[in-house]
Amino acid sequence: MHEFPTPRLSGLVDVDAFSTPTDRRTFISRASALSLAIPGLGTALVGCSSDVSGGTKRGIDSSQVATTGTAPAPGRSVHNSDSRLDSAVLKDARREGAAATTASPGALAGAFHRFDPTLPAPSTTGRVQLHWHAREALVRITPDLTVAAWTFEGDIPGPLVHCRVGDTVEFTLTNDVDTPHSMDFHAAQIDPKTAFKSVSKGQSTTFTFKPKYAGAFMYHCGTAPVLMHIGSGMHGALIVSPREALPVAKEFVLVQQEYYLADAVNGVRGFDYQKMLTTMPDFVTFNGRPDQYVKDPIKVKVGDRVRFWVVAAGPTHPSHFHIVGDQFDTVYLGSPPGSAIHGVQTWSVAAGGGICFELMCDIAGEFPFVNHGFGHGQKGTIGILSVE
Repeated sequence: MHEFPTPRLSGLVDVDAFSTPTDRRTFISRASALSLAIPGLGTALVGCSSDVSGGTKRGIDSSQVATTGTAPAPGRSVHNSDSRLDSAVLKDARREGAAATTASPGALAGAFHRFDPTLPAPSTTGRVQLHWHAREALVRITPDLTVAAWTFEGDIPGPLVHCRVGDTVEFTLTNDVDTPHSMDFHAAQIDPKTAFKSVSKGQSTTFTFKPKYAGAFMYHCGTAPVLMHIGSGMHGALIVSPREALPVAKEFVLVQQEYYLADAVNGVRGFDYQKMLTTMPDFVTFNGRPDQYVKDPIKVKVGDRVRFWVVAAGPTHPSHFHIVGDQFDTVYLGSPPGSAIHGVQTWSVAAGGGICFELMCDIAGEFPFVNHGFGHGQKGTIGILSVE
């Protein structure tokens, strides 16, 4: 019998509870709490800003600030990334612990909400029209933890989108904030220099594409440094179904992401670019909230086929997707329904990639789905599939 060592966060976690017999869901939830408890969080009243004056920096090149800690000289134009650059261009970054994101003073976070993983219905017209805004937002990722994020449409991850192969996707991005932002759809075949260009505050860009392949595709901000923009919340999933029908299933989308957070200021934590470079996250989550599907499981019934569309948004780490107590009868390595393999216990989804997993729910029970890289699984990528 192994003994649990007394954790450093024993003041926030009921350590004695681990010696008490419990069920699997309770054990998983409590074990994850050891990794997830964070001290010193209060009510989210004002933004977390690296500006000591408390104000937001206006008209600043975000890549230069992350690199040098200074704003451009007067009269210097703001760099407008065309997605050819990424975090590799950042050298001599000197701002130890610098927060990548800020929020407006006095902004309030909304109430905590569970992110609905249900795959939305696809368009019935063959055309998907999206007009999104790049926004800075306070996002409550647990009932007592708020982050100051860069977002598409105000949440992490951004909206789930569902279309079919060959549908026309017409996308417009309007930038509401000072930092330039852009959009990179992994499902698109398009010239990124023009379509994925950055837009400044108050500007918009529009482009159209038709997905050629089915699958689970990531989208993200492509403005340099890409690491900072993805890591600060600007990512999501576009699910492309094949034209031929897949077996009837209950379908869910899981976007795995990492959080690299700065210290709390007035109860809000910004995103820390220097910590992103270390690749050692504070949390790793499915759909932006640690352990949310342990506390509020995904529910299906005996006899249901379940289809998980899993996207690893990173920005750095893969997802080693596994379900406890069952196996995936089908995993599509390429565009569904082709490239299927069967009887799979665990399969890795590369950072920036997506894979479709299926299983038949033959027996009742509570089946944890996890990132089996448990150094990250214990940081929030654990959920429960409840089969009733």
